[in-house]
Amino acid sequence: MLAKPAAGTGELLSSSTAPHRLISLDAMRGFTIAAMLLVNFPGDGEQVYHTLHHTIWNGLSFTDLVAPFFLFIIGVSIVLAYAGRLESGAPKGEMYRKIIIRSLKIFAVGMFLNLQPDFDFSTIRWTGTLHRIAIVFMLCAFIFLNTSWKQQAGLAAILLVGYWLALTRIPTPGVGKVMLEPGVNLVAWFDRLYLPGKMWQGTWDPESILSTIPSVVSGLTGMLAGRLMLTPLNPHVKVNYLMTAGLLSAATGYFWGLIFPVNENLWTSSFVMVTSGFAALVLGATYFSVDLMGYVRGTKPGIIFGANAIAVYVTGDLLGVIFYRLPVGGLALNQQFQLTMTTAGLEPKFVSMLYALLFVCLNFIPAWWLYKKKIFVKL
Repeated sequence: MLAKPAAGTGELLSSSTAPHRLISLDAMRGFTIAAMLLVNFPGDGEQVYHTLHHTIWNGLSFTDLVAPFFLFIIGVSIVLAYAGRLESGAPKGEMYRKIIIRSLKIFAVGMFLNLQPDFDFSTIRWTGTLHRIAIVFMLCAFIFLNTSWKQQAGLAAILLVGYWLALTRIPTPGVGKVMLEPGVNLVAWFDRLYLPGKMWQGTWDPESILSTIPSVVSGLTGMLAGRLMLTPLNPHVKVNYLMTAGLLSAATGYFWGLIFPVNENLWTSSFVMVTSGFAALVLGATYFSVDLMGYVRGTKPGIIFGANAIAVYVTGDLLGVIFYRLPVGGLALNQQFQLTMTTAGLEPKFVSMLYALLFVCLNFIPAWWLYKKKIFVKL
């Protein structure tokens, strides 16, 4: 659906009119989308700087921050979008209906992207980034409409501790002992029983059923940050609280990771704490710089990307099909670019990153046009 509202904080990944506008959240959302394009579309997937790769198993790279940042931002956006409606006494039934419909739409877009370009239903995959966003949004929105911030914090703690105990105390059936290695852990075993369709890694999937539980907590931490932003506290005090909470969360995740490794594929409890801490620190720094100090100019690209984030996400995937299959001189465009630049003497990993940066710039063009025309694509 196309709308022409004034740019606002947005719900989920897209922009919409809201009573509490945070330009910093718009910018953070947009730069996260840009980071997603950068890491997902290199010139050569075998020639990528370490931090622009997902960590193979345990550990944390720049790339591993993208997905949890999305979920954190969704949590903040839920508060900004629904707090006023709750206070005004809007009927929850209508809000539930819209939440469910929106979640289904986002999930459907995720399925469409999984199927293109061949639309081979025999190898269909039922999970992915947008699928997880849809589920986390729906669950977090329902939780927000029916709980206080203290209950949300308590629920987050229970889910993280419960997930930690389950994965470190329950032996993997068929193995007979606790395992946290790829494909032989409790999460992978559960998916093999209950997850339909193709798995991303054959015997396991990073967007698994059980790991959706702690991913909801990534949204809950964003909701707690959103609640803080709506308090009548002095804005500079809000920044202090946000930055302090971010530092404590990241530190807690680091030390928790010594016994329960930081792992995006399993979305471990330590991973949630570390990434939510970083997200809170980034939001705090951006809020201070943009909303309080007024340094907007440097964040304009992020605001433009963030205004139509879902459209950019979809456009990136569709353009990726073209720019990774378009034949140029007998090779795909990305391969020809890689070959030409490396032959000229440039380092392969740098060339691969340069191609990704150019791809980001290409996606900026339609995003800028939509922003200029005040067109905001909503699901």
